[in-house]
Amino acid sequence: MAVVTAAAKIPARRRVTILGATGSIGCSTLDLIRQSPEAYDVVALTAQTNVAGLADQAREFDADLAVIGDETRLADLRAALSGTNVEVAAGRQALIEAAARPTDWVMAAIVGTAGLEPTLAAVRQGIHVALANKECLVSAGQVFLSEVAAASATLLPADSEHNAIFQVLDTERYDCVDKIILTASGGPFLNASMQEMREATPAQAVAHPQWSMGAKISVDSATLMNKGLEVIEAHYLFPVGLEKLDVVIHPQSIIHSMVSYNDGSVLAQLGAPDMRTPISYTLAWPSRMKTPAPRLDLAQIGQLTFQAPDYEKFPALALAREAIRIGGPAPTLLNAANEIAVASFLAKKIGFLDISTVVADTLEQLLAKCGAVAPGSLTEVMELDNLGRRIAQEWVQKCVI
Repeated sequence: MAVVTAAAKIPARRRVTILGATGSIGCSTLDLIRQSPEAYDVVALTAQTNVAGLADQAREFDADLAVIGDETRLADLRAALSGTNVEVAAGRQALIEAAARPTDWVMAAIVGTAGLEPTLAAVRQGIHVALANKECLVSAGQVFLSEVAAASATLLPADSEHNAIFQVLDTERYDCVDKIILTASGGPFLNASMQEMREATPAQAVAHPQWSMGAKISVDSATLMNKGLEVIEAHYLFPVGLEKLDVVIHPQSIIHSMVSYNDGSVLAQLGAPDMRTPISYTLAWPSRMKTPAPRLDLAQIGQLTFQAPDYEKFPALALAREAIRIGGPAPTLLNAANEIAVASFLAKKIGFLDISTVVADTLEQLLAKCGAVAPGSLTEVMELDNLGRRIAQEWVQKCVI
């Protein structure tokens, strides 16, 4: 298993770095640090384009370093932080160097394959890495886990579903696990007709009923590709086999995931839909910390409902499971094609239902060409990723609205 469960010695003040500090995960992480300023020192903060937000954070938390990914914004960042002691830098290499700066704990929340190299740089320190970047496992699963093992790093899942599993899974007795059950809200189109989904706009697709997220992950939630990607992540994090990984629709998003054992017991982690809860579990691990997240009132909630996912209505979930079954380059290509398809939908170049079509057609074409050999290095991962994006873009042109 990738997650290291042995308790390490915790310093009195934990030094932390946040990659993707101005996104929703980064802001939630900093809000937790704001609650316990005596326990944490902020080493480095990074963002891609949000200079104002990054500068405000660096100033408030007295960060040693602030890095903006967009090199053209370096002068703006330098001006925004003039008169402070915060070191500033910009560009891809600066992001990687920020992740490699000595620290105790890193939140890896850079979205997309852009987060691969910085997260690997953090892992190579042999420290605690809270993983909120899906691509590290979906696109580069075995390559990434090999680096984690080589560095003896502690990988802590920050996504609510994987964090829930981490909290209730007996990692010493995998043989006792009957099933790992990831819950899905069903997204905004759970009860929509196919015609309504065919006509769906980006604004409708990003209007998630429970969670506040970025546009890309919100669209993934609407197609259920997000849940498919999480199944792929779970496949690498918790090696019980694909047949023991299941998904159930749970619209209230109160139960975040469950583990069923061979004695008939089912252990679940419950909580309000607030990302500060799973993030806090990684930030304070192996302890817990008090958070401002809302407390559950089950009597007020009244009822929790569940249903099986409709794989025909939401083919993205089936595509992700098939990518695991095929293995090799399939998960990498799936993720690359999906990123292009979602970006094209958000740009109103294709329809909502075309997203899964683009992914399926790209996979079909490239798997026949690439064979079944999994990428063995980050370079090979990026080559596959680029190939998947190029072919997906060609398919987008065929189904432009």
